[in-house]
Amino acid sequence: MFLDEVEITVASGRGGDGAVHFRREKFVPRGGPDGGNGGRGGHVFLEVIPTLNTLTAFRHRRTYRAADGERGGRSDRTGKEADDLTLPIPPGTLVRDAVSGDLLGDLKLPGERLRVCRGGRGGRGNARFANSRNQAPRMAERGEPGTERRLVLELRLIADVGIIGVPNAGKSTLLAALTNARPKIADYPFTTLQPNLGVARLDDDTAVVLADIPGLLEGAHRGIGLGSTFLRHIQRTRALIHLIDGESPDPVADFSQVNAELALFDPRLKARPQVVAVNKIDQPDVLARLPELETRFRQLGVRVLRVSALARTGSAELLRAAVQAMLRAAPEPEADQVPVYRPDEEATAFRVEAEGQAVWRVRGRAIERAAEMTYWEFPEAVRRFQRILERLGVDDALRRAGAKQGDSVRIGGYELEWQD
Repeated sequence: MFLDEVEITVASGRGGDGAVHFRREKFVPRGGPDGGNGGRGGHVFLEVIPTLNTLTAFRHRRTYRAADGERGGRSDRTGKEADDLTLPIPPGTLVRDAVSGDLLGDLKLPGERLRVCRGGRGGRGNARFANSRNQAPRMAERGEPGTERRLVLELRLIADVGIIGVPNAGKSTLLAALTNARPKIADYPFTTLQPNLGVARLDDDTAVVLADIPGLLEGAHRGIGLGSTFLRHIQRTRALIHLIDGESPDPVADFSQVNAELALFDPRLKARPQVVAVNKIDQPDVLARLPELETRFRQLGVRVLRVSALARTGSAELLRAAVQAMLRAAPEPEADQVPVYRPDEEATAFRVEAEGQAVWRVRGRAIERAAEMTYWEFPEAVRRFQRILERLGVDDALRRAGAKQGDSVRIGGYELEWQD
């Protein structure tokens, strides 16, 4: 099954917790703290595998989670870092954030990788908190939580030349005549339900990738027929072969309708070079009407070639013309501009919201992460968290908002009692 768009959820691993431990050995009366740091959680990567040409691997499974880092140990032993999770994708995959719609990456080259979720940092053990004033700290950090995000993967096949036209124009037959591809071919419209790729060789030094695009009906850009599903695959091509059905009641109208659908879907396709060919000249009635068709196309400023994909007549000349048009074209068009990442807000930014009578919610990336990484069972760790609140200005903000003694303050998944 061909799958060219899918939404998945990915999550990185949580960092391992830091350890609280003291060295205790015979004849070592003051061994001191030796709790090690936790290991980093696993990152999530997307990697281009050149042998893939569909997103079918994501058909049945839509959630992926990397492993967590291991807890730190005694004797300053750092926990093991978790293995990264790498998801294989085909060349030509666009990666977007499902919530914001931002383009995160356009992966085309074999082996190209994109980190979509960063693994959580390992928490520090109590050995890292020892100093001249506190030589035996009974505190540590829990591992940093991993991140989770929803992604939309959109495949746009990478081909040099796209073959377009109305249904049953003979596009799949032409692809089979020019390449070793074996698409399904039958004498009825919409035989082709998915794009097909094939490699054609003009000579020993020139090879081009051809894509057979399912037939386009009027309204394809709005989802009529199969057009809106597969029009995106034309966007990466550098040239187009526009195959005209010689047996159609009005081939010129078909030509105009298909071009209109391309322009409505993406205005940039209007400027893409086209090689126009009338197909099925092996049929006597088509051969008889060719002079009239050539005259009508010439009035539009279009030169047409004569081909029979079934009899393979004129296919070599058509391929040469398509390659010449491709070489004259501009470099492969970019699907979108990948934006430069800029944080939406400062890392330490927060806000205080009222959540009912005597209940307050503090939201902020840094403060919520600090709460997640606090060992609440150790009084020293709780006091450290209180100092973080003061340093970030959360205490002052709660006072200004009207917090009173005994009010509840919620930070992340924790609820605390406000004491001024």
